[in-house]
Amino acid sequence: MDKESILLVDDDPGGIATMGRALSGLAELHFSTNGQDALRVARECTPDVIVLDAEMPGMNGFQTCEAIKADAALVDIPVIFVTSHSGPEFEAAGFEAGAVDFIAKPIKPHLVRARVTAQLRAKRAVDELRRKSLVDPLTSVANRRRFDEEYAREWLRARRDGEPVSLLMVDVDSFKAFNDNYGHPAGDACLRQIAGALQRTAQRPADLVARYGGEEFAVLLPGTDRAGAEHLAFRLLGAIEALGIPHAFSATARHVTASIGISSYDASSDVWLEASDTARQGIDAMVLSLSSNLLLAADQALYGAKHAGRAQARFLDVANAYEPARAREISAAARDPRG
Repeated sequence: MDKESILLVDDDPGGIATMGRALSGLAELHFSTNGQDALRVARECTPDVIVLDAEMPGMNGFQTCEAIKADAALVDIPVIFVTSHSGPEFEAAGFEAGAVDFIAKPIKPHLVRARVTAQLRAKRAVDELRRKSLVDPLTSVANRRRFDEEYAREWLRARRDGEPVSLLMVDVDSFKAFNDNYGHPAGDACLRQIAGALQRTAQRPADLVARYGGEEFAVLLPGTDRAGAEHLAFRLLGAIEALGIPHAFSATARHVTASIGISSYDASSDVWLEASDTARQGIDAMVLSLSSNLLLAADQALYGAKHAGRAQARFLDVANAYEPARAREISAAARDPRG
């Protein structure tokens, strides 16, 4: 489990020091002295709990809390207000802004530690439930819901920052015949082995392997251009073949194989825009259309790999999503792991 962290926000450095001593050793501590900077730090480190002074000059604690709760990436972080005020109206306003608890000034270190510990424990439980809701129970890789969330996030990030992004769609060849002849328990075991091979091969922290549906998997590759995606596709094909899962009923080989469709949005794409162009245009209809096209192109490329005989990969650029005939076999350089 990643180390938990707490963000302390107070315009008084002395208040931060006192709070820091009270929470020392409980989690990794981050500090900020105003609301705007607190938002920046929170987006960078995504703390597990935010302890927030309610009375700050400029952007006060209530406004800061409302901004935190308006950010999809931060909305689930519990916020504890620290305040010298009391009374039901003040507390009601704090809860309405999104706070989960209050700590009265002057603070009592043991009480601060107890209240923050309780929120860390609650956040831990919520995170575990969310983690389980985003994992495919059969294969233990990400499920379709997790893929959809990450795909939307990474696509917008790629467009905003002018970074490439690639997508692989992986489909197990002749899987119905495998299930029909070996039985569903063997089919489940086969999918678990393939998911493991994909996970071991796509090793970068940003890469996401997900079960897309049935015997189909998706591999999302942020910051990866077509050359990198093609090279990884070749390695995935090899990793699946190396499992050596017998398949006497396959028309392709005597063992389980897979076909892969590849699509990329990178500097070689006809629809590539520099980050400055994207900033000027904003997230418009064309950008959202390209997001759908990356999925469609990978799917069309997968169809091309199946049609060409299976156990291979095909590439189709995002700009050619509606032209499946342009899908091509991965290059010789990508097929050679030394290339």
